[in-house]
Order: sequence, then structure tokens, then C-alpha cells
Amino acid sequence: MEIEIKRGSVVYADADAIVNAANRWLEKGGGVCGAIFNEAGAEELAKECGELAPCEVGAAAITKGYNLKAKYIIHAVGPIYSGQAEDAELLASAYLNSLFLADNHGCKSIAFCCISTGIYGYPLEEATKIAIEEVKLYQPQNLEKVYFYCYTDREYEAYKKLLK
Repeated sequence: MEIEIKRGSVVYADADAIVNAANRWLEKGGGVCGAIFNEAGAEELAKECGELAPCEVGAAAITKGYNLKAKYIIHAVGPIYSGQAEDAELLASAYLNSLFLADNHGCKSIAFCCISTGIYGYPLEEATKIAIEEVKLYQPQNLEKVYFYCYTDREYEAYKKLLK
């Protein structure tokens, strides 16, 4: 699988599936989650998400993309950072489950945001390392391209450093 780092918002990614940094109830939140809901069509997306919730930490759920370029939105529930070893396992699981859902829905491309690094407080360098490791370990059936969308320079530099 090819990995590419992009600057900008995952909301506008030209990919078959985009990944939302979701909460357990798959409700509209702030940050990237709020932006995805707003662009996709908050009312319709909220209705579909309500039928799928709750979603365990480390798990993911898939919905239609509605008004987005992406055909699907994958709602990945990352951990709230506590400094425990379990945090890394749960974050890795959120990435793995997202890849699995996209792959099983015939997606050729998936675009990730930085899961759990916003209000959930996961340290960026640790989170990006886990994200890259999970993508590199994944054995795809359909997926050919993985994009990491970086909203800030700090995110972009963290991924860039790992993909030299």
C-alpha cells in the first residue's frame, strides 16, 4: 500500500473513505468531527450514526459519505489518553478497524485524520508512530492508497519524520 502525507482537512479528501475521529456515541463533536458532520449533512449523518451507536473505544463504524467526495465515512473511536499501555492498543485497534472496514467495502483509498490527538490528548509523536505502524502491517485486499491528512504544520512534520 502506498502512503501519502497531505496538508489540509480530511473533510475534503479525494478518497473512497475518510476517517472521522469519533466519540463513542458517534455524535457530532468539535474539531474534525464537527467539520465532517457539517459538510456531509449533519441531520442525515446523525440519524445513521444514531442507529450504529454506541461504538466501543478502539472500534469503528462505517456510514455513507452523503455530501462529501468520499463514498464512506469511517467513525473511529480512539482512546482518551491516560498514559497507560492500553492506550496504544486501543489507538492501534481504531486504525486497524478503520482499514478493515474500508477494505471490506471495496475501497481503494482511505484518508485518515490524526485520531485522538485533539481533545483526547494523545501525544502527537506517539500517535503518528502507531498510525504508520498499523498501516504498514495491514495486508490489504482492495486498499491501494492511504492518505494521512494533516491540518497543522506540527502534524505534517510528525508524519514526515516517520516516512523519510
